[in-house]
Amino acid sequence: MTDDEMWAFIEEQKSLQVATLDRDGSVHLSTLWFAIVDESIVFETYTRSQKIKNLERDSRITLLWEDGTEYEKLRGAMVKTTAELVTDTSEVHSLALEVMVRNTPGVDRETLSQAAEHMAVKRTAVVSKLASAVTWDHTKLGGGY
Repeated sequence: MTDDEMWAFIEEQKSLQVATLDRDGSVHLSTLWFAIVDESIVFETYTRSQKIKNLERDSRITLLWEDGTEYEKLRGAMVKTTAELVTDTSEVHSLALEVMVRNTPGVDRETLSQAAEHMAVKRTAVVSKLASAVTWDHTKLGGGY
């Protein structure tokens, strides 16, 4: 995919797969909702979660989006990057609100803002710039593998 195609593909996706490294070096994998803020991928989660504990030790993170249920329709993007942890409650509120607005259409922003404010007290936001992307789009293969 071109950069524009990759961004369009990411915009289409609802969920993000997040891989961090556990203390023993094994991969911790989870799926989260996300938002795009200032050309960065943003998600938030409980500060006490394993992924945050892992990122506090090692900021390396791998992000994955994928779709398609048949080989000739598989598409995806994988990004290896680093994570910036945001703990300031007002900044977490702002970033959590963007995630909520993107993923809960039809709910007014004020209602979501109140929920995000409540959540921000126990959460950390993660901001990652896209770097070192690998993408694939089997729809471009034209049936030849």
